[in-house]
Amino acid sequence: MTEIGWILCPVCNSKTRLKIRDDTMLENFPLFCSKCKQETLINIQKLNMSVIKKPDAKMQSR
Repeated sequence: MTEIGWILCPVCNSKTRLKIRDDTMLENFPLFCSKCKQETLINIQKLNMSVIKKPDAKMQSR
């Protein structure tokens, strides 16, 4: 039997509006949290979530 779980926001740790199964695979998924109003890129494999951290834009020097 497949296991089902909610995706939790990595910022505020609250439930989002998405459910996943244990055979779900997501890559570069933009997860939006309606509670903290932030969007985070995530990867999911076998109910394990990892956050993709991209470097912020660097300021140009003049």
